Amino acid sequence: MATPFLVAYPSNPTSGLSLKQIAYFGRVLVKVSTLAEAEQFLRQNFRQLDVYVDATAISSTGDLVDILNAGAAKILITLDQLTVLSQEQSVPSSRLLVSAATESQIDSLQQWIASDATERNDVSVATPAVSTAASKLNISTDSSRLFTVLDNQAVSEDAIGEVAQKGAIAILSSETLTVERDAAGQISAAKLIAARAVTDQSNGLYATSVTDERGSCLGVVWSSDESIAEALRTGTGVYQSRKRGLWYKGQSSGDTQELIRIGYDCDADCLVFVVKQTGRGFCHLGTDSCFGTSTGLSRLQKTLLARKADAPAGSYTARLFNEPKLVEAKIMEEAEELCRATTKEEIAFEAADLFYFALTKCTAAGVSLEDIERNLDLKSLKVKRRKGDAKGPWAEKAGLAPASTTEAASAPAPAPAPVVEQETRMEMKRVYTSETPITEVKEFLKRPAQKSNDAIVALVKPIIQDVRDGGDAAVLKYTHKFERATSLTSPVIKAPFPAELMKLTPDVQEAIDVSIGNIQRFHTAQKSSNDTLRMETMPGVVCSRFSRPIERVGLYVPGGTAVLPSTAMMLGVPAMVAGCQKIVLASPPRADGSISPEIVYVAHKVGAESIVLAGGAQAVAAMAYGTESVTKVDKILGPGNQFVTAAKMFVSNDTSAGVSIDMPAGPSEVLVIADKTANPAFVASDLLSQAEHGVDSQVILIAVDLNEEQLRAIEDEVDMQAKALPRVDIVRGSLAHSVTFVVRDINEAMILSNEYAPEHLILQVDQPEAVVEQVFNAGSVFIGPWTPESVGDYSAGVNHSLPTYGYAKQYSGVNLGSYLKHITSSNLTADGLLKLAKTVETLAAVEGLDAHKRAVSIRVAQMNKDRL
Repeated sequence: MATPFLVAYPSNPTSGLSLKQIAYFGRVLVKVSTLAEAEQFLRQNFRQLDVYVDATAISSTGDLVDILNAGAAKILITLDQLTVLSQEQSVPSSRLLVSAATESQIDSLQQWIASDATERNDVSVATPAVSTAASKLNISTDSSRLFTVLDNQAVSEDAIGEVAQKGAIAILSSETLTVERDAAGQISAAKLIAARAVTDQSNGLYATSVTDERGSCLGVVWSSDESIAEALRTGTGVYQSRKRGLWYKGQSSGDTQELIRIGYDCDADCLVFVVKQTGRGFCHLGTDSCFGTSTGLSRLQKTLLARKADAPAGSYTARLFNEPKLVEAKIMEEAEELCRATTKEEIAFEAADLFYFALTKCTAAGVSLEDIERNLDLKSLKVKRRKGDAKGPWAEKAGLAPASTTEAASAPAPAPAPVVEQETRMEMKRVYTSETPITEVKEFLKRPAQKSNDAIVALVKPIIQDVRDGGDAAVLKYTHKFERATSLTSPVIKAPFPAELMKLTPDVQEAIDVSIGNIQRFHTAQKSSNDTLRMETMPGVVCSRFSRPIERVGLYVPGGTAVLPSTAMMLGVPAMVAGCQKIVLASPPRADGSISPEIVYVAHKVGAESIVLAGGAQAVAAMAYGTESVTKVDKILGPGNQFVTAAKMFVSNDTSAGVSIDMPAGPSEVLVIADKTANPAFVASDLLSQAEHGVDSQVILIAVDLNEEQLRAIEDEVDMQAKALPRVDIVRGSLAHSVTFVVRDINEAMILSNEYAPEHLILQVDQPEAVVEQVFNAGSVFIGPWTPESVGDYSAGVNHSLPTYGYAKQYSGVNLGSYLKHITSSNLTADGLLKLAKTVETLAAVEGLDAHKRAVSIRVAQMNKDRL
């Protein structure tokens, strides 16, 4: 997979390739001055590419070993550093890249290697220019152990080609390369790739093997100079069809590819594209590859991902996703059974069960097989290793004597304590905006990708049609299937709701009553902005606007394993205040057919007509079209998963349904802006309050001029608080795609915030009220240190049903106006019409609408006639 060049990433990039683009070539050289700097870069970028670290500025031998231990593929060091490192028996010379800047240094290196050729003949060397170093070091021209640094002024395609011909790898600054077309002063990375590739004699194209991230071949295609350039430019799978020209994979089918890496096979006569495949698969027949469907762990992962997205409630896997403690118990059970297994067949059988439950836990937390395998790769790069003894309780359970008792007799002195690897630290990627190109900053601002809307619509459309045609029976069928509530015989509970369905503890009832009171007061106060407006635009021309409630509203309240009376309050109270005639709630029931008493109580308090015992697309369809028992509504409001959102958008676009919706929706998110006055514990708690919603949730921290110590204090709090949460696995998945932006000042912070348009914006800064004036895009703002986002979710009075996924740029959160229609009226006197007549007739004539013109002229003629 090697390319004929290694990209050096400058500390302050201003142009050229971004790190994401460098990842297409599989490796990068980064210069560091401290161990902490190296570890941070490796921690953030290990999963993307192999990192070569220029450690020539680091004096400590221990730090050099630690950099290798942290996952550096190679380190670039001086001959003096190499001499010291040679004393470390555990450091493999194949991981060392020695800088030889002069002829004398090359000679010294040659002598050093010759002193013990059996141990040191695989040390790589980096020179400032192509020289006789290859022959002096007896390096084969087929080897990749000679690296040559090309000065920016000396970089050209020909120079890089000469380096490659001599069996060396050219080291280039990322600023000299581009993936764009015709960038002045920069070299096309695509041309460098194509320059080494071998064309097919019959068609002049490059044979190309397409593989997934795990190395499984998906298919064999052709590439051209143009398709390689386009693939790098777009970051997607683009190939050359011999019949149709450029082939953008998935452009028509939706089965797209994200480009991960590009390189060659061993002798460069076949290009290798590593991609992340989405949709049905690579093959036009809908299979994972052109060689059939995936098997083994890949097949299991695909099934688990489908179950996670669809989550049919009747499946055992769905239950595992909803009950993390059950997964943990099954992992421990299967691990013990594997330990007890003795025969080959038993071991294989029990190991398969253990893999199934372990991968289920990983999938629930957003961890893929690729993530696991990259961590295995990282462990293989460790230089310092722990002793590997089993921990006390497990050693005792397996009948192992403690290590200290077996070693005491033979060891002349107590053995040093084994190195125990700490639990993986949970932290967010850190981005310094002053050192990062704006294009990269925008990449970091992107939300986690959601499943293709077309794919989801394809799943919900048959359900919607089934409910539309089958009414109550279809709703019940899906409730039985997905919620396992097979005892239900009616999909609706009608008001008045029986008292036994609303049994609450006094504390819970008081909390709901207080919250409803605050929400009602705040939304009632919004009536003033919806009062009747009446004005005379010119003498005799009176225009007015008045509001009327939407008559029938459907409120979707997510349920199932969760209890969400807060959502019922946020949707139901404004509907009650607005005066909607019919309020219909929908929420999935429990497996026994019941619904949480908190939701029933809220429905009673807001005067709901009924509760639909269904969730998902079937509940949306029932309210949109109506059934024998479910009242058809005029507008549907409320959050839900991707299937609920897709169903809402589908019915809102169906003119026969005649229903509108509140807004599109995505996963929960929060953006916290913190300066030096912020309490690190407060900041961390606000970030985690949204991270625990789901692995697809995203949290953003914008740190205003914080130094390393202050940033570390927040990161320490995030790690500590996260590990104490029961939903720690979900938090870990969320934090994996969350980001900390370190900015210069509050103005830059607000520019980033408005660009992101967060669902929740928290201002933990000095004089936060003044900053509110700079907020243009946000769902809801939480001002100052004593206003956690939680109060908005439940009881302060503001609404928590808010636009997500950047829709705060176009939509408001749910408010009183969400339940009102505004109707305008015009009332003209005869004199008023006379004053406007010529204006209206002129414009109607311009548009060629004679009937419009005559509607005025006939009246004017009648006025003139009456005056005679």
